[in-house]
Amino acid sequence: MDDLETRELRYFVAVAEELHFGRAAHRLGIAQPPLSRAIRQLERRLGVQLLDRDRRGVALTGAGGVLLREARAALDAVAAAAHRTRRAEDLRRPLVLVTKAGASHELLRRLLAAAADTGAAPVEVVLCEVGEQARFLRSGRADVALMHRPVDDLAGFDTEDLCTEGQVALLPSGHPLAARPRLTLADVSDVPGLPIARWPRLDGTYPDGPGPEVRTQSQLAHLVALGKTLLVIPASSRAWQWPDHVAVPVVDAPAITTVLARPAGHHSPALTALTRAAAGLRGAPPAAPAP
Repeated sequence: MDDLETRELRYFVAVAEELHFGRAAHRLGIAQPPLSRAIRQLERRLGVQLLDRDRRGVALTGAGGVLLREARAALDAVAAAAHRTRRAEDLRRPLVLVTKAGASHELLRRLLAAAADTGAAPVEVVLCEVGEQARFLRSGRADVALMHRPVDDLAGFDTEDLCTEGQVALLPSGHPLAARPRLTLADVSDVPGLPIARWPRLDGTYPDGPGPEVRTQSQLAHLVALGKTLLVIPASSRAWQWPDHVAVPVVDAPAITTVLARPAGHHSPALTALTRAAAGLRGAPPAAPAP
């Protein structure tokens, strides 16, 4: 069997993510008939059915789910090779650090200050939404990231532990639970009228539950302020807390460790200097705004 082509993988990923041939064709800028033929040809070459097609729409088969995961990784690797090759010519370029907006704010400020004090390369900060750092690193759009164990996808990355912290429940300020000095996971797991918000899993799907599906922190901030949801987050993420929110410690929530992550095996003088600056911050407690 011939090797798979990146074009075929891009076509398949578009269909698998849209689960609609028309939308996928529009996204790719091609007509629908050649896209359908390309997917059928891919299935014949692989000898497996990748998609279930019926009048209700399109769904991934088990084999299709495997190819979607592998195709994303392969396309990210190709994009990363191009990004890193282009940037290798510019020795003065800054390191690109990606982090979730509002997360680890004080720690990031201290890291940037420590890097500047040691004469490390300039750092360009890129802000993203929850769970997006891994894609930035794998595609080569970022050199390094602030990520969180155990909630983020750290597979294939070298990491430097920076600090470990507890979690808080972010609640509407007028809710009775907001007046409590501390809470447990049992206290917040099934609150009538205030379900826990649901973030997408690493594969983009959502867990079952009554809480609203959210993708951005701005969505979440509005929903908490309106009394529609609550969430449990690392204490330092309260940097984006609104006046309409109250944060209460959740004493039995799993601890969250903030790490500096980079693609495994990737080293440069600039990355080494930044990692050394990060190591100097190890164990420093993350500052959080006052309740």
